[in-house]
Amino acid sequence: MGTRVLVRRQSEAATGVVVEDYAELTDTAERGHDWAPVHRWAIALDDWRLVFADTEDLTVDVGTGESGPGRHHD
Repeated sequence: MGTRVLVRRQSEAATGVVVEDYAELTDTAERGHDWAPVHRWAIALDDWRLVFADTEDLTVDVGTGESGPGRHHD
């Protein structure tokens, strides 16, 4: 948690911070709902939106961005 990432989707790319890992919930076959797969990662984007993404949608953000949810400037 706390890692800055770039989230890439077909419609957009945005940066944010990983806030939760739902790995234990990603095996939807045993829950009987393959039609609604769970995305592994919850990401708080810098524009204050919360999105859910899979590992292949993420790249570690090596930039120096310090803004976004939970970030304070002194």
